[in-house]
Amino acid sequence: MAAKPPDSARYTELRNPKALRDYFIHDRFEAGIKLVGTEVKSIRAGKAQITDAFARVEKGGVWLYGAYIQEYSHGGPSQHAPRRVRLLLLHDTEIRKLQVAVETGGKTIVALRLYFKQALVKVEIATASGKKQFDKRADVKKREQQLEARRALKHHR
Repeated sequence: MAAKPPDSARYTELRNPKALRDYFIHDRFEAGIKLVGTEVKSIRAGKAQITDAFARVEKGGVWLYGAYIQEYSHGGPSQHAPRRVRLLLLHDTEIRKLQVAVETGGKTIVALRLYFKQALVKVEIATASGKKQFDKRADVKKREQQLEARRALKHHR
């Protein structure tokens, strides 16, 4: 008997499309996130966004700002605030690396994706430096050249 394919609704992954377009990505980190129950249910339903999410190192921890997790539709009167600040769970050495990168390197911490790893919600964050307008144009030009090359090869066959 063949194994069942994984249920796509249970393996939700939310990406930040702006991050790769607007930033040069340097070091990546996988962090846990401190959530309440209704937030986890909303994420499972795919009702979250991290397009404007960024992190800051404050009070000895890393905090996620700007992440939107919609209120759970079947939740009771004690709902979570959709744009509240959430604590990211990282090791002390990772927190120090992030703090040094932000203070000395002039970098920022952006959220790249929000996903489930087994039953836990994880956030992939990265140190990043902003792209200038000409960098973005160069990326678009490179992508177009690759697309044209693929089309030519496909047409040639």
